[in-house]
Amino acid sequence: MNGHGTTASKAGARQWIGLAFLLLPTMLLTADLGVLWLATPPLAADLGPSSTQLLWINDIYGFVMACLLVLFGNIGDRFGRRKLLLLGLVAFAIASLVATYAPNPMTLILARAALGVGSAAIIPSTLALISHMFTDARQRAKAIAMWVTALSTGIAVGPVVSGVMLEHFWWGSVFLVGVPVMVLALIVTPIAVPEFHNADTKKLDGISMPLLVLTLLPLVYSIKRIGEYGIDQWMLLSLAVAVLFGVLFIRRQQRLSNPLLELRLFSDRTFTTALVLLFIGLAAMNGVEYVVPQYFQLVNQLPSLQAGLLMMLPAAGLALGSQLTPLLARRIRPAYVIAGGAAVSLIGFALMTQLPSDGSGTAIAATGTTVMMTGLAPITVLCTNIAVSAAPPEKAGQASSIGQTAYELGLAFGVAATGSIMAAVYHNDVKSAAPQGVSEDKVTEIADNVSGGATIADGLPGGVGEVMGDAVRAAFTSGFHVAAIISAGLAALMGVLAVLLLRRVPATGGPAQDKPAQSDGGTGTDPVTEPVPTAASS
Repeated sequence: MNGHGTTASKAGARQWIGLAFLLLPTMLLTADLGVLWLATPPLAADLGPSSTQLLWINDIYGFVMACLLVLFGNIGDRFGRRKLLLLGLVAFAIASLVATYAPNPMTLILARAALGVGSAAIIPSTLALISHMFTDARQRAKAIAMWVTALSTGIAVGPVVSGVMLEHFWWGSVFLVGVPVMVLALIVTPIAVPEFHNADTKKLDGISMPLLVLTLLPLVYSIKRIGEYGIDQWMLLSLAVAVLFGVLFIRRQQRLSNPLLELRLFSDRTFTTALVLLFIGLAAMNGVEYVVPQYFQLVNQLPSLQAGLLMMLPAAGLALGSQLTPLLARRIRPAYVIAGGAAVSLIGFALMTQLPSDGSGTAIAATGTTVMMTGLAPITVLCTNIAVSAAPPEKAGQASSIGQTAYELGLAFGVAATGSIMAAVYHNDVKSAAPQGVSEDKVTEIADNVSGGATIADGLPGGVGEVMGDAVRAAFTSGFHVAAIISAGLAALMGVLAVLLLRRVPATGGPAQDKPAQSDGGTGTDPVTEPVPTAASS
């Protein structure tokens, strides 16, 4: 029996087949975060977007997704998670077609925003459905580990897919891959995946919904803004707006009998700790992961296909770490699995601080990134499982969407925390190392463009271009070193907090009496060992 009085049962073939077709779109969603890393140059040459439009083309997908996850998780809880999933699959497939053949930058921006809407409907639905399809604790832990592997591996696979497609087709082909995947999931999901929704469905509060969006929209914008421009008046203004509407949103939730966001979830210390650790861990991971493909291309001057294929190594490391985590967690408490993984990741970060700028660092970069991703894999598996399992079954969609929001905000903060400092290091090093014969305006143009500075420098005439190109690559590598140090600090902080705050959470194979007390007003559900009941029917 589980904590809700429902007998857990072993999943059969139908559940595992259903899981497979939930994992396919899950991987594709996060792959879409990285498909433009390598496709940006040909896209820019074809559509001619302004720098601002190019920024929105790259960012608006994750931006919209992060803002809508909690809202859509709530909608799925009330009106049916499978129903919402199917709507999300349709929206994503249509938006992918529009993005593939976008004739101008504005159309592509709108298509990417629609992709974000579809993703926000799919991600919390898949995880919530998994939590109800697998009621046995160990099977659920394994299923969630596979879900997290798909989710996280997608980020690393995105550049691989992009590199392969760009080798043979035009830039729009990187979006076309999503269409057959979503169509296949649309066909199989109604057959293999049961529906679940809260039988006590109530009307969504019309005021809470805009308040939530007006909280998350400026919050995500402020995080992205600081990564691009540092702390400026627009970043501070957007943060202030987020705080204002956040306070209004929380006060309204406290007065409602049927709130959009169940604040009592946060009174469970284990649930809240899992979210914080998830945020920090993903920030540490993405703080350097997004830099690695650029290092391959800009410093080591590898072609897009080769750079993309090299990113398969970190993806394999992440998959390996994710699949080993449930096995380790059967005998070792999650806190120590997370802390041990953080220690392993520090080895990878240390390798990154030794990267050279002479083009010979490909093997070191690939090895360091793979070790780092392997070490940080447990945080995504265990904290996702803890967060979802700590919530009552009727709130599983909401809990999964909150966890995924922490995931997305962590990814954005990782770029913000390291990106602004990396850009500052790069800017100062380029300025100080610029050779005689390069105009001040040209030096400033190169120093202000982390991603495109090397191309501009190599285009300078004569030997000056070669010297300036070497200076730019050295400056980029120095910035990478700083990014690795900052990310290593975040990983170390995550490991320490895990031991301090999660040490009472037992291993999944541990005795029942090891279950931590819930004296802090939590749900009373063991976040790791206690299965979530099934209330769904076909």
